[in-house]
Amino acid sequence: MAEHLGYERGEGGARAGLNMRNGTSAKTVRTEVGQIPLRVPRDRDGSFEPLIVPKHARRLAGFDEAVVSLYAKGLTTGEIQAHLEQVYDVKVSRSLVSRVTQKVTAELEAWRSRPLDAVYAVLYIDCLYVKIREGSVANRPIHVAIGINLRGRRDVLGL
Repeated sequence: MAEHLGYERGEGGARAGLNMRNGTSAKTVRTEVGQIPLRVPRDRDGSFEPLIVPKHARRLAGFDEAVVSLYAKGLTTGEIQAHLEQVYDVKVSRSLVSRVTQKVTAELEAWRSRPLDAVYAVLYIDCLYVKIREGSVANRPIHVAIGINLRGRRDVLGL
């Protein structure tokens, strides 16, 4: 809102007939893990367009992906909870963050147990280093096996 109006809250930008803040409106947004209540700021002219959750939007796409991305970068559930509150102005519980990350664990297990082709014409093995939290965050090697089957399709065989 400060970017939109050109002045910070409490700086008295309402002088000289400029557009000014006009409170907030309540909104409930559906995500993959349930409903989240939001307070959307308003301005007098009605010209403010929220970027993260657009006007009239009732679903927040990518919420799970954001949580999983933060978790993959080594943040704890408490740190993710604090980040979501700071960025999205949304209070979520640690259990909600855990449910989102557990959903990914189930998808990972399904991927790991998928059937593979019997023969691969080419096999690439490589390594990349990623930051992993094991008590503290450290660089760890992840070995990647990629196969190219007889139809020329690449497939990640394992990590």
